[in-house]
Amino acid sequence: MSTAEAANTDNRVMTGADIVVKSLVDHGVDVLFAYPGGCSMPMHQALTRFGDSIRTILPRHEQGGGFAAQGYARATGRVGVVMATSGPGATNLVTAIADAKLDSIPMVCLTAQVPTKAIGSDAFQETPMVEVCRGITKHHYLVTSIDELPRVMKEAFHVAASGRPGPVLVDLPKDVQLSDVTQVDLDPPMDLPGYEPMPPAVPAETIRQITAAIKLARRPIIYSGGGVILGNASEELREFINKTGIPTVTTIMGIGSVPPDNEHSLDWLGMHGAAYANYAVRDCDLLIALGVRFDDRVTGKVEAFAKDAKIIHIDIDGSELNKNKEAHIPVRGDVKQALTELNKTVTRCDIDPWRKHCTELKEKYPFSYDTEFDGILQQHAIRTLSDITAEMNPQVTVGVGQHQMWAAQFFKFRRPRTWHSSSGLGTMGFGLPAAMGIQAALPGSLVIDIDGDGSFQMNIQELATCFCEELPVKVFLLNNQHLGMVVQWEDRFMDRNRAHTYLGPISHEEASGNSTAERFTYADKRYPNFVEIAKGYGCGAATIRKKSDLEGAIREMIEHKGPYLLDIEVPYQEHVLPMIPGGMTVDDMIMQ
Repeated sequence: MSTAEAANTDNRVMTGADIVVKSLVDHGVDVLFAYPGGCSMPMHQALTRFGDSIRTILPRHEQGGGFAAQGYARATGRVGVVMATSGPGATNLVTAIADAKLDSIPMVCLTAQVPTKAIGSDAFQETPMVEVCRGITKHHYLVTSIDELPRVMKEAFHVAASGRPGPVLVDLPKDVQLSDVTQVDLDPPMDLPGYEPMPPAVPAETIRQITAAIKLARRPIIYSGGGVILGNASEELREFINKTGIPTVTTIMGIGSVPPDNEHSLDWLGMHGAAYANYAVRDCDLLIALGVRFDDRVTGKVEAFAKDAKIIHIDIDGSELNKNKEAHIPVRGDVKQALTELNKTVTRCDIDPWRKHCTELKEKYPFSYDTEFDGILQQHAIRTLSDITAEMNPQVTVGVGQHQMWAAQFFKFRRPRTWHSSSGLGTMGFGLPAAMGIQAALPGSLVIDIDGDGSFQMNIQELATCFCEELPVKVFLLNNQHLGMVVQWEDRFMDRNRAHTYLGPISHEEASGNSTAERFTYADKRYPNFVEIAKGYGCGAATIRKKSDLEGAIREMIEHKGPYLLDIEVPYQEHVLPMIPGGMTVDDMIMQ
C-alpha cells in the first residue's frame, strides 16, 4: 500500500492491525521502534502495507527500543512510540516504562497479547501487562474489541502528551489485531471521565500574591525543574530571571532551561550539585519552585531543606503539591502560563547584597578537579568535549553513575532538550539507546552518549542498530573498569570494602576485600576490548590514555561518518564531589 492509499482507508476493510498503524500515521508518528514476535506479527505486516509513512527501526532488545522512544520524545517533545510482542518482549519494556513515568516522558507503548480467549490460561508467552504496569503508567488499556481501537489509540496519544506527560500502555490481543471491519470511524470522541489534562489558568489574585511575596523577599531563589522544559517554558523562565534578577538553581531534569553563562545562574543543586547552589538554597528566605517535585536527591533531609524560606510551588500536577515539602503558596497550574502572567507584573528585585553573596559563593566553591594530573581524568575529558562541541549544538545522553554527574557538572548545556538523563529511576543502559532515538528524530544533529563501561554494557547490543539503521551516534566511553559510583560509596562509607564492583576477571586483587588503591590508580587489565567489539558491529572505534591524545581523538570521533566509540582509559579512584550523603543536609556536604 502506498502512502496515498494508506491515507484513504476509512471505507475499506481494515484489520485491527491496520487501524493501529493508521492511527500512528494520523498522530504524526514518523519513527517507530519495534521488535517483532508471534503475537505482534500482524502489526508488523500492517506496517509494510503503509509504505514509507513510518520509519520502523529494529532495536536489538526491547528495552533498547523503549529507551530509544524516550530519546525521541525527550529531544522533540513529541510522543515516542515503541512496540513489542507478548510475554518476554512486553516485559522487556517494563524498565523503560517505569523510567518514563518517573521523568514524565510522553510515550505510547504497544504490546501484543495472546488471543482474548487464551488470556488467563497461562498461554505461551502470556503476561498480564496491564497488571504488571498498573503502577508505572499514566494510563493503560487492554483492548478486547476492534470497535474500541480507534478510541483507545486516540486517547492513548492524548493522555501521554497532555497535562503532566507520561507513558501509556496499549495491550493488543492477537485476535483483535487480525479481526476486520468495513466501516470504522477513525476519529471517534474520547471517553475520559474525570481526566483534566490542563489545570485552569492561575487566578490573577494568585499572581498578585506571588508578586507581593517576591517584592518582600530579601534572599529569593528560583528553583527550576524538569516541568519547565516539559512545559516549553524555558523562554518565559529566562525572561522572569532577567526581569527580576533572582539567582536561579535547577534540578538535574531542569538543566538547559537556564544558560550556564547567565549572570544569575547558580547551576544545579542536590546530592552532587554545585555547593554554591546548595548553600544559596539553604540561606534563602523565598524559594520559587517551578515544575519540581522536591526529590530526595535534591532535598536530602527534607525538613532541613530551605528550612527558613517561604515556599511558592507551581506545578501542573496537583498531587505534587505539599507531597514532600509543604508550600506556603501551592499553585496547581501550567508553569508557562503562570510565568507569562508573572512577567507582566514583576520588576527587578532590590536584593543587591543577596546577589553579591550568591556571586561570592559561586567564586568560592566552583566545580573543580586536579588539572595537573598527566593522565585523563573524567572531568577533564568531559570539559574538553564540551569546549570542542560548543558551537555544534550537540545532543548529549548519559548512562547512570559517576560519568552522569560529571557530565552535568562539566558539560555546558545552553538550550533545553539537549541534556538527556535517566534522572528519576537512574537506569544504567539508558545512554546508548536514548542517543539512538534522538539521532533518528534529529538526523542532522551531533548526538553523543557520554557513558561508563558498566552502564554501556547494559545495552551494548544497540551498536548493531546504530550501524544497520545508519544512525551515526558517538559513544564517549569513560572506561574505569569499575562500577564507579558504588566504589565511591564503598570508599566513603564502607571502609573501602570491595563488594562486586570490579568489572574484570575475579582473579584481580580489586575484585574483593579491602582496597588500598591510591587516587589515580588505573585497572591493570582492560576487559573487555571495546574497540574490537565496536568494530565487530561495524562501528568506528579507538582507544586512548594520554592526555595529549584527547583533543585529536575527539575530533576524529566527531568527523567519522558513522557510529563511533571512543574508549578513554581513566583511573577508578576519582570521586564525584561535592557530595551530600543520602538523608543528610547541606551542612554535611563532603567537599574533598
